[in-house]
Amino acid sequence: MISKVFTATDQQYMREAISLAERGLYSASPNPRVGCVLVKSDQVIGRGWHRQAGLPHAEIEALHDCVGDPAGATAYVTLEPCSFHGKTPPCADALLNAGISRVVAGSTDPNPRVSGSGLERLQTAGVDVVAGCEEDACVRLNPGFFSRMQKGRPFVRVKMAMSLDGRTALANGESQWITGDAARADVQHWRAQADCVLTGIGTVLLDDPQLNVRLTQEQFQEHGHGTARQPLLAIVDSSAQTPPTARLFEAERGVLIYSNVATVTALNPACEVITQNSDRSVEGINLHAMLEDLARREINEVHVEAGARLCASLIKDGLADELLLYIAPHLLGADARSLFALGGFTRMDERIEFELAGTRQVGKDLRLQLRPTIGL
Repeated sequence: MISKVFTATDQQYMREAISLAERGLYSASPNPRVGCVLVKSDQVIGRGWHRQAGLPHAEIEALHDCVGDPAGATAYVTLEPCSFHGKTPPCADALLNAGISRVVAGSTDPNPRVSGSGLERLQTAGVDVVAGCEEDACVRLNPGFFSRMQKGRPFVRVKMAMSLDGRTALANGESQWITGDAARADVQHWRAQADCVLTGIGTVLLDDPQLNVRLTQEQFQEHGHGTARQPLLAIVDSSAQTPPTARLFEAERGVLIYSNVATVTALNPACEVITQNSDRSVEGINLHAMLEDLARREINEVHVEAGARLCASLIKDGLADELLLYIAPHLLGADARSLFALGGFTRMDERIEFELAGTRQVGKDLRLQLRPTIGL
């Protein structure tokens, strides 16, 4: 049996490994974000983190970075070392070949191809193995990877902005800008860490947004987060109304349109149209099937910027894992548009409850991170 007994020193080094893993926040997907620290005689002799799919994993990077002989060292790794040969050889074998005598893992790998086999291989070979050190923090590094492996769908984060009275736009649809410059800049980082930005046709037609990441390469590197990239864009557009000249086509990225129209000729040639018909839908689109399709495309995290109806449907269907809510300190009045298009509740026990996971003031606005209590 794998031990779950670890020390305060183990926690200290694991926290350093977590900090390394965070450098892959924008670039590691579809692989998990992983960090590794090698320690020998109470000294760190090697550090590594997974930068990008196809490049060496964190353990290999740490071994390459190693100062001196790693034989007899302890490897602190945020996720269980892999035990199969994918795009790169098994990390468990690399640690064994290097003579690592102890491995402390933050969490086991949710990938069924690994799921404990990496730790078992190490233990069988005589390595002292400990699992579960700083486990919650290690799992939080990869909400999308865990969701895709365990639920068969990506982690869905819904971003919305509102006034103090819960309004998102004036009655005529004008919404620029609810929040200030700092909040809008903050959103760029959330988009950047997602693999896919999801919106609805209503938002496309009303706002003609770009919905791209506008961080510079220097801004990425300033935070140690690897290479800049544009996430995939997905649009819920049952009637294929997306204009071929829409600004969202200006960015160099893939665009998916989920539609009921089997043959589409008017759309931009840069996009792929996925057709479906289902009764379990919003505007004819099965959101469950859509997210399963995104998971098959190795999408880990979906960042949603959409209107009241699509966001409400994701929440009602239990598909929204987190709500990222920016609150601006002003009032828009009773005639302005509401945050969610939810049906009227007649009993208090019908309400949808959330748990507050974090708060932060961003410029003049307040950012809340909320998670639905159902399924926690």
